[in-house]
Amino acid sequence: MPAIVGVAQVITLGNSSVFHIGDVYKIMPFATAKTFSGAGSFNTGEQVDVHNRLSSTNTNDPEVFDQGNFFNM
Repeated sequence: MPAIVGVAQVITLGNSSVFHIGDVYKIMPFATAKTFSGAGSFNTGEQVDVHNRLSSTNTNDPEVFDQGNFFNM
């Protein structure tokens, strides 16, 4: 269903980001990433209280290749 959209200000778009206004059939960003983080790394909000006594992040990755996005077209 068509819509009337007012002013949209885009400050920045990163690699493989998606900016969408209006109708869409399919959105498929093409990117892969691997993230290692410790306990409580991605907590957001007001008054977050995290107590981690011993925290370690296992970054040992013996695989040579991870699952890719070859057929995402």
